[in-house]
Amino acid sequence: MKAVQLLGIAGVADSERSAAKRWAGHLEWPMVAVVCWIVIQWYLEETGLISPVAARVADWLVWLAFVLETAILATLVRNKPVYLMGNWMNLLVILGGIPFFWQFAPLTGLLRSFRLGLVLLMLIRMSKSARRLLSQHRLGTTLIVALVTMVLSGLMISRLDPSIGSVWDGMWWAWVTMATVGYGDVVPHNGPGRLFGSLLILFGVVLLSLLTANLAAFFIGSDVENVEREERQADRLLQQISDRLDRIERQLENLDAAGKPDKSA
Repeated sequence: MKAVQLLGIAGVADSERSAAKRWAGHLEWPMVAVVCWIVIQWYLEETGLISPVAARVADWLVWLAFVLETAILATLVRNKPVYLMGNWMNLLVILGGIPFFWQFAPLTGLLRSFRLGLVLLMLIRMSKSARRLLSQHRLGTTLIVALVTMVLSGLMISRLDPSIGSVWDGMWWAWVTMATVGYGDVVPHNGPGRLFGSLLILFGVVLLSLLTANLAAFFIGSDVENVEREERQADRLLQQISDRLDRIERQLENLDAAGKPDKSA
């Protein structure tokens, strides 16, 4: 059994119906937005920048997003039991994360922390599509991913580690950490902050490699386009010369045929 199935984040199998795979692709990036909002909402609640009413509405919207994704894909797939067992994490989020019961649950903080940990699992599930997208020499997309990662990481570390006072310091720390520079002016001191920093370093190594490759492809791409343009012009010129030679050969053949005496006379 694959690791993604054990973690409950298998998604739609490659052998499933085309409609199910197509809808899985359509829903993937909206779910990425939901995952990003979970981090932002957690930060807003931790800092008291969002009212309890707005937080409850956001909880319901996040819960409904998981319900809709699971219901749509479970309806479209051919093998429903296999899909549900391979995505048991979605069912756990839906059944255990109904916002209506959060106000009565004594472990509300634990439930919210569990949903925050779910962010990492969702990103792992979507890493295949992200790698495929970022490996297509798309400099703009890679920069956007780096920017979003920096902002979300800055939000999280500023609340995970009290030694990092502001979100701006957190974003600065996230940027130098992803770039593997590590100035050391802003560093996490507690366990959760250091654990999060370790994960960010691993992600930063991969992202920096992709960014370097995309930059190289961006600068080399213009030279390649110029070479291809010159090759097309040379091909057109050779084709014109070949057409002219063909016309000259036909004219010479016609002259030879006209100059030969008629032996039948």
